[in-house]
Amino acid sequence: MLAETMCAAVAAAGLGAAAIAAYRKRFLAAARIAAYALVPLGLVMTGAVEWLARTAFSPVAWAGFGVLGVAWLLFMTTRAVERRRAGRTAGPDEVAPAAPAPSLGAGAGGAAGVRSGPAAGRPAREQKRAAAPADDFSDIEAILRKHGI
Repeated sequence: MLAETMCAAVAAAGLGAAAIAAYRKRFLAAARIAAYALVPLGLVMTGAVEWLARTAFSPVAWAGFGVLGVAWLLFMTTRAVERRRAGRTAGPDEVAPAAPAPSLGAGAGGAAGVRSGPAAGRPAREQKRAAAPADDFSDIEAILRKHGI
């Protein structure tokens, strides 16, 4: 009963402020203030305030919020572990067959010849790039090299 009275008082005060704003020829502000003032009154009329008051003082409801929090925490933890595993298992599986092939088959010069554009004369750096794990940003690097960045 107290919450409903307070919401009605807030709505009345807000409508009074909207009337003052309209009197000062600030009609857009008056409409916005009136809209905000009518929200608590609408919540009281729909019964949302009564439901919220019952929920706020119910230990069962708080236990339910705790259970929802634990469920959310479990979802987020499993998602993080899944992403970490996917990154760890995908990397070595892809790198193991791909990394030795350029260094053994084509040699350092072949791998450097394919990648060298503006970076010619730095074969050690190119060898390091060729031996690095499968690079997800190789296409981006190629675009940047093409534009001289």
